[in-house]
Amino acid sequence: MRIVRGKWAGRHLTSPADRRVRPTAEHVRDGWLGLVEPELAGARVLDLFAGTGALGLEAISRGAKYADFVETRPASLHALKANVAALHLREKTRIFKKDALPFAAALEAGAYDVAFADPPYRSGQLDRLIETWARTPFARVLTVEHAHDHELPIEGESWDFGDTWVTIFRARE
Repeated sequence: MRIVRGKWAGRHLTSPADRRVRPTAEHVRDGWLGLVEPELAGARVLDLFAGTGALGLEAISRGAKYADFVETRPASLHALKANVAALHLREKTRIFKKDALPFAAALEAGAYDVAFADPPYRSGQLDRLIETWARTPFARVLTVEHAHDHELPIEGESWDFGDTWVTIFRARE
């Protein structure tokens, strides 16, 4: 796995040796970030269910000001911390060892510009996160990865990357 575009294009990222981790394919991540790239310049980014941090790190590579990462699994946290250190981004990042749902629920509206979420497929966490965001839009833009057959609780703009879909929700101004 590597950073696809931006300042650190081509840099390899550490991945955890954990079969439960499902990294986003590079072509999906590239397309996903491309959908919101105009909004990344100087953005405050949140990467929920961060895993290796590839989404947030790719966002910084493409111009985001900083990124906060939320992850609970020890192997993923280890890889995430290694990736942040390898890119010398400690000053532009914060890592929270917390459950993503209560973390998001505690945020105020507009706390971030862009939020990325890639929860475990078919876990129910995605729907709860979207419902939390609908009540209190903690980011101007919420972007989520999900299975192609997952019916979301509210409508957003969806893009088809095969078995993987990305949906974007925008807060009303």
